[in-house]
Amino acid sequence: MSINRRSFLKTGGLLASGVVLSSKSIRALSGNIITKNFGLQLYTLRDDLPKDPKGIIKKVAGFGYNQIEGYEGAQGMFWGMKNTDFKKYVEDLEMTFISSHCDINKNFEQKAAEAGAIGMKYLICPYLGEQKSIDEYKKAAEKFNACGEICKKNGLRFAYHNHGYTFKPINGVMPQDVLMENTDPELVQYQMDMYWVVTAGEDPIKWLEKYPHRFVLCHVKDREKNAPAGEANASCDLGKGSIDYRTILPVARKKGVYYFIVEQEKYTGSTPLKSAEAAGEYMKDLVI
Repeated sequence: MSINRRSFLKTGGLLASGVVLSSKSIRALSGNIITKNFGLQLYTLRDDLPKDPKGIIKKVAGFGYNQIEGYEGAQGMFWGMKNTDFKKYVEDLEMTFISSHCDINKNFEQKAAEAGAIGMKYLICPYLGEQKSIDEYKKAAEKFNACGEICKKNGLRFAYHNHGYTFKPINGVMPQDVLMENTDPELVQYQMDMYWVVTAGEDPIKWLEKYPHRFVLCHVKDREKNAPAGEANASCDLGKGSIDYRTILPVARKKGVYYFIVEQEKYTGSTPLKSAEAAGEYMKDLVI
């Protein structure tokens, strides 16, 4: 039995016996939901994962992650395995495969069916690309609604992961607003990549408060201290940079973010695996 499960059972037993616990006592027993439940976007390990998918995912479990988010590599979302076999392998490591980034323009109905069949929560569009006009962003929103319908039929949800370009106004209109306001909240939710929001010069908290419960997943990755404004290639190991997650993440949780997923795009003096391990330690120790 893992420490997390042991703590949960201990808490549950006390509650069942009628003992009234303060919120502080419950937190001491079960831990904060952010620090005890966090995931890794496997793209972080894109240089290593294709060589040994099972071995690398096993190492991820050893770093303290209990959730993983996939991406669609050359071997597909399930890395050469059947969807059910991949689910079993991940669950045997006491992790949950909660979501995956994927190409929404190829065989999306099949991907949704396979993801829904194993209880995944989300399929996510990882990249739209900068559009030339607001009308093109509106068309993208229509596409997202259609993807959301497909996901709903298969028992999961659809989300879009932002980059910096949706926070660059076109004729005074913010594309991110267009996407949010032209998608059905019952069909389309969002994954806030906080690094890209900050890189675009925006405040993640402002957007979380503006659209509560629309951002349900987030990417937690850091930005180099003193990086030039707007510099895209400025990510660094989590906890070494300038993004104040101790302030942002509690707000994110209150505003409806449920999945906190580490992602690393650039390594500063570390291997990908060492960066993933260090990020896991950061998340475990993030007492907020």
